[in-house]
Amino acid sequence: MDDHEVLGRINELAREEHELFERESHGRVTDADRERLRRLEVTLDQCWDLLRQRRARRAAGLNPDEARVRDEKTVEGYTA
Repeated sequence: MDDHEVLGRINELAREEHELFERESHGRVTDADRERLRRLEVTLDQCWDLLRQRRARRAAGLNPDEARVRDEKTVEGYTA
């Protein structure tokens, strides 16, 4: 997946996330929606992480195509 494809995926996921947030704010959310929202948040974090990896590899003169999606535990374990 190149940078353009990753950004496209991020936009798709963010759109769906926004729709679920809207439903939630109107009290029309199900347990399945909440679980989907949680999965979306993880997948978005993975996509952002992949994009950052690609950019870092490119900046370091390495092949950005060697960046890989990291597992949930890794991307959700970052601390600020």
